[in-house]
Formats: sequence, structure tokens, C-alpha cells
Amino acid sequence: LSPHICRHLNITLKAWLPILSWLPRYKLKWLKMDLLAGLTVGLTTVPQALAYAEVAGLPVQYGLYSAFMGGFIYTLLGTSKDVTLGPTAIMSLLCFSVVGGQPHRAVLLSLLCGLIQAVMALLRLGFLLDFISFPVIKGFTCAAAVTIGFGQVKNILGLQGIPQEFFLEVYYTFYRIPEARIGDVVLGLLCLGLLIMLLFMKASLGSDEAPYSSCSRVARKLVWTVATMRNSLVVLAASFIAFSWDAYGYHVFTITGKTSPGLPPFTPPPTTDTTANGTVVSFGEIVEGFGGALAVIPFMGLLESIAIAKAFGNQNDYRIDANQELLAIGVTNIMGSFVSAYPVTGSFGRTAVNSQTGVCTPAGGIVTSVIVLLSLAFLMPVFYYIPKASLAAVIICAVAPMVDYQVVAKMWRIRKLDLLPFLVTFLMSFWQVQYGILGGVAASGAMLLYNIARPRIEVSDHGVLVMECDSGLSFPATEYLSHVIHTQALQASPPRSVVLDCHHVSTIDYSVISELRDLLRQFKLREVHLVFSRLQPSVLTVLLAADLQGLRYTDSVEAALQMETENQPND
Repeated sequence: LSPHICRHLNITLKAWLPILSWLPRYKLKWLKMDLLAGLTVGLTTVPQALAYAEVAGLPVQYGLYSAFMGGFIYTLLGTSKDVTLGPTAIMSLLCFSVVGGQPHRAVLLSLLCGLIQAVMALLRLGFLLDFISFPVIKGFTCAAAVTIGFGQVKNILGLQGIPQEFFLEVYYTFYRIPEARIGDVVLGLLCLGLLIMLLFMKASLGSDEAPYSSCSRVARKLVWTVATMRNSLVVLAASFIAFSWDAYGYHVFTITGKTSPGLPPFTPPPTTDTTANGTVVSFGEIVEGFGGALAVIPFMGLLESIAIAKAFGNQNDYRIDANQELLAIGVTNIMGSFVSAYPVTGSFGRTAVNSQTGVCTPAGGIVTSVIVLLSLAFLMPVFYYIPKASLAAVIICAVAPMVDYQVVAKMWRIRKLDLLPFLVTFLMSFWQVQYGILGGVAASGAMLLYNIARPRIEVSDHGVLVMECDSGLSFPATEYLSHVIHTQALQASPPRSVVLDCHHVSTIDYSVISELRDLLRQFKLREVHLVFSRLQPSVLTVLLAADLQGLRYTDSVEAALQMETENQPND
């Protein structure tokens, strides 16, 4: 092979397998930082994975099944050193809204989502994410945070049998407060208080660059370590308390209970399911039941992960490849379905911990995955005693920062109309999560199409009317442009000539050409002129190719005005 071909193959291979870019130059000091970061994130991942499985309505071990494949796959295919893939609050909520806590269907959903994401990556369809606007994302995340957070109140109160539909959940949670278990309430509030206190302690540490004594630096490092591992420490302490009370015969806490021990088997995901009464549900019926979620869940997974990757790429001064990120998430979900995982994506909280701990390469994810596998292999009997109130406290603290109430004030100040898709998404998400996203996208799309169909046209009178379009002209705008010209010029008495300033018009289509041909004919019948000025070369080429009768154009508005002023005595 020629050097040119070899170089091209090398570049292509590195593009598809980013590990080949950093592994050959891996340094020993990077290993130390990756081990530290992977261990820290692993100790954060285990309790969160258990908690998020509760949000998804699945047995807690499914959270751990979903938490380890991402570390291995992303090390091979990921382009961000910081991102960690695994269960998240939003994906768990979406999963629950679709499969309703049925493990077999959750695993199949992971396979289908992964296939969709991988195909999107191979077809370079990452640009489709650009059509989900910021107000829609914010509306969804705020609603999801409220839904997830309030959904854990019943576990803080120790209530059983609360409906899952949001409005019924709110009603019955308040209605059944007198039935709350004192042990769960006290433990849940203690866990919440401790988590919040540790969070504030970590935030109060400030910058590491400030001068401190060696003793002070050691104390700060200790506080930072304890605060970073707060979820694991709180869940561990709560489990010890529950075990102690249980050992003395006092069952005062609602605990997780029996879990399946050991590692999950590596088997293809099930393509059928069996209901409680023994009815076999076919693959086609399951997919039909998923419905629009097969579009919403892959998109939201991609959106969440790529937004995180871009944010930390900008913060740490490196670039990511969006389509390669799609491939990494897609392959993770495909392979995860073979180990009983439900759909995963990038986690903002764990990615932040990864970055703050000083991870140097994606290899830190391997250490995190090993921690999760060790937990599955040896610690599952311990998870029996984890109080549900402690997991609820972990979830509430994780989703609370997602409620960004300040964004409403910012949108009100900057552009009030952006509140429409925000509110549509926010309110509809309490009905059905996927409907909220689809409704918000529809509202944003309608606003976008309205701006295309009703471009701003500035009209000024210089003896001759000058009309300036502030954007491209496409077929939705033809009727509006024709209406403005008719009402301002052709229906005036007497009819007036028009200079159409096309400086901002970069595209034009066949529908617009047809309308312009009719307008030129109308101007000719009334013995006035329609003159085009400041046409961009691409637009002029299209107009000349259309062979419009009576076409007039100039290089500037001034030249057009001069032309019409000279022609006025003859009109």
C-alpha cells in the first residue's frame, strides 16, 4: 500500500476507534489519576445505580447491570475523557413511562434504542438533535426533576401501593400521610440533611489555587473526598442502621429486600414477553406498545450525553465528535442489552466527579466498571438491608439541581415567546413524559415555521417603495410577500414601483419564482416596475435561469432608485 493510502487508513481507523489516538502515548502518571477518578466515580455510581433502578420501576440489581458496560465501550469509542455512561434519572423515568417496570421489555428497549442510535451515527444524523430547542430541553428536565423528586416522597414516608400516574401520585401521597412510617421518615430526613450538608461543605471549599498550609490542604482534601463519596457513605450508614435494628427484631424501615446475587448472564435480549396470566406477547406487539418512545428515548439519550460531552470539552479545552459519541452510546446500549441493562446515557453528576478528580483518559471508566462488577459479584447480599428511604434521599438530592427556576426569568427578559415551548413541554410532561417532549418540539417547530412563512419585510418610501427582506425566501413565504407587495404598491392609487432589496436573501425556490413571475406580470399591466437590488450571485443565477419576463436588477438600492426616478416621467 502507498504511504498516502496507509495514512488515510490510519486516520479513518483513529476516527472510528479513538482509543488508538491516546493509548500509544499513555503515561504512567495518567494511570494514577485514572485509577483515582475511576474509584471515586465507582463509589458514586453504585448507590446511584441502585436508586435509579427504583425510578425505572425495576429490581435494584438492574441498575448495576446497566452501569458497567458503558465504561468498557466508551473507553474504545468515546471522544471525551470525562464522560461516564450509565443509568440516569431522566432515562430511568423515560424507561418507566414506557415499560412500566417490566424487566424483559426494558432490556429489549435498550437493544432497540442502541440500534437506532448506532444507525443514526453511521448515517451522520447527529444534526437532527439541533431541532430540539433549549426551552424544550429545560422544560423537560424541570418537569422530570419534579416528577422524579416527588415520586420518591412516598419512599421517604414509607408508603406502599401509591399509583404511579403523577397527579394520582400527588393526591394519594398527601391523602395517606397519616399512614407514614416513623422510622422511614426519620431516616429519610436524616439522610437528606446529611447529603445536603456534605454538598454545601464541598461547595464551600472554594478554589484549590488559594494558599493554604499543608495541614489545611490535607483537611480540605479529606472533606472533599468524604463529600464526593457522600452517596455511598450515607447509603452504607443507613444500611448498617437498618441491619442493626433488624438484628434485634425491630423492622422499622422499608428495606430493598432480596436481590438476585452474582453477575448477569451474557445472553441475547428477549424478543417476546409473558404476562402474569401466561399470555405470550410477540416482538411486534411489544414494539407497537413502545410507540413513539422509540423516537423519544434514543434522542433524549443522545441529547443528554452530547450536551454533557460538549460542556466538559469546552471546560477542559478539547473537542468531541458528536457522531462518534452517538456510536459509543448506541453500541453501549446494544451490548448492554446482552447483560440485562436498560437504556443508559451520559451522567452529568458522575461526569463532573470524574473531571474534578482529574481523570486523564476514558480508561477511568474501566475502573468504574470493575467496581460495579465487584459489587455485583460480592456485595448483593449486603444490598438486602439498604433502606428505600436512603435511596430516595440520594435521588432527591441528585435531581434537585435540575429544577432551574432562574431560566424562566431569563427567557422572559430575552424573548418571551420562548416560554411557549418551555411551558408546553413542562406541563405536558406531567401527563406523559414523551408527550411533553413531542409537544415542545411541535411548538418550537411551529414557531420556526411561522418565522419562515412570515419573514420581516421593512418598507420605506423614497418616492419609490423600498422593501427589504431580512431572511431567505422559500415557498411558505410566497403568499405573505405577494400580500405585502399588493397592499403596499399594486393596490395603491396610483400603483407604485417597488425596489426589492434582496441583500439578505441567500436561497430561493421554484414556488417563489412562480410567484415573482406573476408579480412581474401584474406590475407590467399597471405600467410600474419591480426592480431587484443587491442580489447574491446564487440567487441571481436562479432568476436568470428562470427567464423571467421584465426582470430588472441593480447592484445597489441607490442605482435602482435612480433608475426609477429617471423613468417616472415616462410612466
